[in-house]
Amino acid sequence: MAIELTMVRMKVAILRHSWKGAQAGLVATGATGGVLLAAGTIYLGGWDADLFGAACAIWMLGWILGPVVAGGGDETLRPEYFTLLGLRPRRLATGLLTAAFIGVAPLISLLALSGLVVAGARLGPAAVLTALPAMVLQVAVFVLLSKVAVAVMGIALRSRVGAVGAGLINGAILAALGQCWVFVMAFGGSGGIPAGLVRALPSGWGLAAVEAAGSGDGMGAAAALARMAALIVVLLVAWAALLTRRTGYAQASARDRRPMRATTREGGVVSKELRTWSRDLLRTHQLTFSLAYGLTFGAAPLVLGWDGMLAWAGPIFVTMATAMSANLYGADGTALWLTLMTPGASDVRGRQLAWLLTVGPVALVLTAVLTALAGASWPLLLATVVALTGGGAGLVPLVSVYALVPGSDPHRRTGNPLRVGEDGAAVGLVYGMLLLSVLTAAPAVLVALWSGWAGVAAGLVTGGLCYWGFGRLAERRLRTHGPELLEIMRTGRRPSGGMSFKMPDLPQPQKTIVTICLTLGAIPLFPQGILAGMFLANGSSVKSWFLALYMPPGLRWPTAVFMMLLGLSMYGAGVWIPLRLRRRLAREAAPAPAPLPGA
Repeated sequence: MAIELTMVRMKVAILRHSWKGAQAGLVATGATGGVLLAAGTIYLGGWDADLFGAACAIWMLGWILGPVVAGGGDETLRPEYFTLLGLRPRRLATGLLTAAFIGVAPLISLLALSGLVVAGARLGPAAVLTALPAMVLQVAVFVLLSKVAVAVMGIALRSRVGAVGAGLINGAILAALGQCWVFVMAFGGSGGIPAGLVRALPSGWGLAAVEAAGSGDGMGAAAALARMAALIVVLLVAWAALLTRRTGYAQASARDRRPMRATTREGGVVSKELRTWSRDLLRTHQLTFSLAYGLTFGAAPLVLGWDGMLAWAGPIFVTMATAMSANLYGADGTALWLTLMTPGASDVRGRQLAWLLTVGPVALVLTAVLTALAGASWPLLLATVVALTGGGAGLVPLVSVYALVPGSDPHRRTGNPLRVGEDGAAVGLVYGMLLLSVLTAAPAVLVALWSGWAGVAAGLVTGGLCYWGFGRLAERRLRTHGPELLEIMRTGRRPSGGMSFKMPDLPQPQKTIVTICLTLGAIPLFPQGILAGMFLANGSSVKSWFLALYMPPGLRWPTAVFMMLLGLSMYGAGVWIPLRLRRRLAREAAPAPAPLPGA
């Protein structure tokens, strides 16, 4: 146990020194949301066993998919740190697993699974006693499934076929979770959630053990607990084998050696970027992830026989591809020095054109085919996808140079290719880019709703302006702050000068307000505002959980618009409060004016 305890102490020490400033704010925000979700899960444990089992399945999927979306999961202790100690793979895996239970996520999951105790309280003392070990075993299953999923993903991303397959699967599953209301309504219309299914999944074995103990079936309860223990052993052995593959990983070289034939600076950048999009397995994964997400999100309502979302798969694909490209320069690492040493390299314009050539044709074909199949509004869809594509081509370089997140050089990536940075700032960048991307399309959408085909012209204009204007701003930033950007990527630290975007520490009440606004602002803006407006524009009869669709006809559009304004106001407040404090602190720190002579 010496190695295990040492790793636990290392994890505790690292977390104690890292939870400061912005990182502490992110942890507090995530913990607040997690506690709220855990409270809801506990409530389901005392109300409906089937729904509680379904909630446990969602927690399991969150553990499996969360690290994929969040950039590789918890990498506080990396296997590479211990390669020179000569530890056997199973010993290393056991130590890392023990340390993995130290953190906010496992504690919140354990809190959510205390719903097993609540469920057992309705069935008797034996069920309550069974729930206690079931909670611990269930959390161990979740953590190990997460570790194995990340390790398998790391191996998959070492081949082009694996990167494509992983992107398709992850995008489809995450989009299905985003459209879970569809499946809830479908199950509700066919007799409810299948009880056998939620108990057959590993996430439901703890519930099965509690219910067996409550009904007097001691052997059944013991068998369910034994299944979880056996699964833990199997996953631990599998993870140990995957760790061996990871620590012995060697980067594969590219096979395609065709020479570039570009004759201009911009053409050279375009050729280089197009090859990067086709060869960099991380970019391949991100692109296929975006495509699968858009298709699945748009096609999910077909389960209910409604095709109103199908044609929107193209715009959703563009929005997600824009968000996944938000840290374009950071993902390339210190290769920026090549651009800085080549004056007039047209790097930004070349990257913009390459991004358009990679994303644009797929988006246009996807939108045209699905719009024809669904019989949706051609002006609205074309205006949206054109505006989003032009806006994305402008936002990608702009955001990646103004809010750059330091990333590992591609040739120095760890055995976990999903971990391209040292913190979770890239995840926040993705969410911010989703909002910015939608805003670039808003004018064209409004014109298309108002006057049809004029919206396409508006989309071309706004998309072109975003492409030209944002690209010009990115070029200027790269030219004037290129050395600072290179220093950030080389060291991971921002200089104390003009490149610092760190917000000041807020008083606790204001910090709570900012956290709530930035965390919950997406709910009124996107589902209750923008998505509800799309439903209204398409004349959909599906109400689901959209407040505007339950209002009287004369109040539906005002409600949707109010929700959009509310969401924008929350985001605005979340940004304005720290900026106001920063300006006030700057004024207080400014030197006082010299007194007038004779005063």
